[in-house]
Amino acid sequence: MEKNKIMSEQNSEKNSKDVRRFHMGVLGLGEGRSIMSAALQSDDWELAQICDLNEELCKSRCREFHFDHYTTSYEEMLKDPDVDVIAIYTPDQMHAEHIRMAMEAGKDVICTKPLMISLDRAKELLDVQKRTGRTVFVGQSSRYFEPARRQREDFLAGKHGELEMVQTQYISDSRWFLARDWSHRKGFSWMYNFMIHAVDLAAWYLPDIEKVYGCGVVSENTKSYQIDLPDTMNFLLSDKSGRFASVTGAYAIPGFRSDVEQSISCTLRGSRGISRAGYPKLWYYTKFESEDGKAETQFHDYTDLHPYYFRFEGESHHAGEYQNYIEEYAREMRAGRTPKPDLKEGIHTLAIMEAMEESLRTGQPASVSEVLSRRGIRLEDC
Repeated sequence: MEKNKIMSEQNSEKNSKDVRRFHMGVLGLGEGRSIMSAALQSDDWELAQICDLNEELCKSRCREFHFDHYTTSYEEMLKDPDVDVIAIYTPDQMHAEHIRMAMEAGKDVICTKPLMISLDRAKELLDVQKRTGRTVFVGQSSRYFEPARRQREDFLAGKHGELEMVQTQYISDSRWFLARDWSHRKGFSWMYNFMIHAVDLAAWYLPDIEKVYGCGVVSENTKSYQIDLPDTMNFLLSDKSGRFASVTGAYAIPGFRSDVEQSISCTLRGSRGISRAGYPKLWYYTKFESEDGKAETQFHDYTDLHPYYFRFEGESHHAGEYQNYIEEYAREMRAGRTPKPDLKEGIHTLAIMEAMEESLRTGQPASVSEVLSRRGIRLEDC
C-alpha cells in the first residue's frame, strides 16, 4: 500500500468547497496533544480553541503547534460561538460532568474513552441528550488503528464466513502506574483505564452481549502498593445467540515485547477464515478460504504508516487514530448519520463492564440487561 493511501481514502470528500468544516475546542491538553495534532492536520476540522487549568501547559501546546487561542476556563470556551464540537480529554472521573456541560451549552461532544467511570450518571446524560439533541461520540481509538480498520473491512465483506468466536486482549506491564498518585484515588481501575479497549473490540463484533463471567486476581505487585484492585483478568462475554468473546487483561505483571505479543489484539474466528489485528505493530494476519476451500495465511504490513499514526516521541501518543476517528465523525455527520460509538453504545459497554465487576465480586455469571434494569436505563427507548 502506498504511504498516503489512507489519507486519500478518508478524505475523498475534501476537495469540494461546499464541505462543512467542524470547529473544535479541546479540553485537557495532556492526551489532548494528539487530538490537537489530528485537528490541525485534517481538512475536515478547524482547531478553534484549547483549554486546560494549567496555563503553562496551554502555552507549551501553543508553542508546539504554533497556535494562539487558549483559555484556562472551560465555561469561557463553552461560550465561544466559534466552537461547535468539544473534544474532552480530561481525567476520566471528570468526563460525565464535562459532557453534560457541553451538551447544555449547545455543543456536540467527542470524548476519549472511557465515556465515564461508572453508570452513575448515565441516565442523566441520556436525559440531557434527549432534551438538547446534541451528539456524543466516544473516541475508542483502538477501532481506528490501521490493522483494526482493515480487519473490520474484511469482516463486513463477509470474508470470515459466520463469526464463531472473538478473542481480544489488552496486556501491558504498567506497574509504573502504581507509583502515581492517581492510582490511589477513587475511580481508578485497571478495567476502565486499560481493559476497556479489549472490551470495546469484543462489543464491536458482538453488539448484543448479555451474559458475563470472569475471574481476576490482585497480583503481589499491586498489593505491595496497598491497592486492592484486580490487575489480571479473563472474561467470557456471550451474546443472545450464544456466540462469545474471550477478553483478557494483565497490567501489573511482566509481559513480552510487542513483536512477540502485541499489547492490544483482536482475533476473529469464523466458519471460513480467521484474522488477527494488533497494536502497536502495524501488522495484520488473515487466512480466508476461497470458493474451492483453499486458504493460506497472509501477512499485511502497514509499517510505512508509522509516521502517520505515531507523530511524537515513542509510541505513547497515536494521533493517527484520533485523526481517523474525527474524520469518520465528520463524514457521518455530513451524511446525517450518528457517529459510532455514540452515547447509547458507550453506556452499553459500561454496563458490560459493570457486569464484569459483579462477576468478579460474586464468582457467578452476571447479566448486562439486569445491570441496566437496576440502573433504570432503557437503551431501547433511546
